[in-house]
Amino acid sequence: MRIGVISDTHGHVDLTQDAVRMLESLEVEAVLHCGDVGGADVVRQFHQWPTHFVAGNCDYDLDSLGAAVDAEGQHWHGQFADLAFDGVRVALLHSHDRKRFKQTIQAGEHELVCYGHTHVAAIDETGPVMVLNPGAVYRASRPSVAVVELSPLSATIVPL
Repeated sequence: MRIGVISDTHGHVDLTQDAVRMLESLEVEAVLHCGDVGGADVVRQFHQWPTHFVAGNCDYDLDSLGAAVDAEGQHWHGQFADLAFDGVRVALLHSHDRKRFKQTIQAGEHELVCYGHTHVAAIDETGPVMVLNPGAVYRASRPSVAVVELSPLSATIVPL
């Protein structure tokens, strides 16, 4: 299974559309959004995939954002998602809560931890845990997304 990972769209629909086109070309089967979504207009861009959203520090009205995600038939997880795809356990969070972010990695309960917030793409290994930041769609020196192959687990940063 191939999963697209995106973060920090901050409500910019035009930039999000560029990212969506890239994810389409990569033939992903699901998408994870690592927060700072920015509103319902961004949520609507992901209609072709099952998409999981978490809140970022710039997502202010969480009730409205959660309702928009639900209205699109997508998956709203608030501040943290504990997911499983093809037997791979995945944590999804924004990482602005640094304590929770570090605890999630150190607990070793997830094979993959996806996060946003820093606007800097990174793939790190912390013991058996792959820690992935897809970069940012908005306010990044080079906008990017990421694609994850689950078997075997690997990730690639994809510039936009």
